Amino acid sequence: MAENRKTRQSGGRRGYHPGAAGHRPARAQKGLFCYRTQNTTSRGGEPESGGVPITGLRYYTDMRYVTLTLAIALGCTRLVAADSKVSDRLGDAADFFSEVMSTPDRAVPQDLLNKAACVILVPGLKKGAFLIGAKYGRGFAVCRGASGMGWGPPAAVRVEGGGVGFQIGVSSTDVLLLVMNERGMKRLTTSKFTLGGEATVAAGPVGRDAQAQTDALMTAEILSWSRSHGVFAGISLDGATLRNDLDVNKEMYGQPWDNKQVLTSGAKPPAAASKLIAALSKYSPRKTN
Repeated sequence: MAENRKTRQSGGRRGYHPGAAGHRPARAQKGLFCYRTQNTTSRGGEPESGGVPITGLRYYTDMRYVTLTLAIALGCTRLVAADSKVSDRLGDAADFFSEVMSTPDRAVPQDLLNKAACVILVPGLKKGAFLIGAKYGRGFAVCRGASGMGWGPPAAVRVEGGGVGFQIGVSSTDVLLLVMNERGMKRLTTSKFTLGGEATVAAGPVGRDAQAQTDALMTAEILSWSRSHGVFAGISLDGATLRNDLDVNKEMYGQPWDNKQVLTSGAKPPAAASKLIAALSKYSPRKTN
């Protein structure tokens, strides 16, 4: 009787000890059961350890960590890629402006640049992007500081649609706009506006000065130029729409600010914009009337 009681207390088999080597269930030995060690108390009050099979516990726990790690890694990869694209575009805008202004005979006239309140740069428009209604460019608007000295933080813009005067076969084109007065600045701080519609726009002259100014140049809110295959010239952008690019603003400033918030807030420019701001300051450090 005493032997039978001992057998029942030990799990029904002599010499069986839960968790002991050689006595784990066959499925556990194949990795289908997971064992969690816990302390139990023997009749004598001394703690003893035992194995408790928990089906799939370790597997599911491990898979949750793997899934979380992959999600974080993929999220970080997307953020880095997006940030890299914005940095590259800011660098391209700086290079475009510097290359244009480094050849005075074929550049934006210096007196017009000095009078401009803001500069808009849209680098690298690609082939086939000039179809009516197609989104064809992303760039940045930069305005002067409140005192007319220096340049403030860049605001992201998208240029969409409209008849821009290019041939469909153009492979790559850069666009430069000068915002010439307060009316043009007010347009720039709206969510969107149409060139030639809400805002008057004219093809800008090229060369050392703008002595050949017409009435259109004198009254236009915005002047426009393009560069294609190394040729820089004034061009009409009638019908094209300028919009805020909130996604890029969020990447630069951490908030989906509209362009009014960016251009009037005095926010600190992102580090990637330093090259662009330095180029603008080099060729036109202060506004003149």
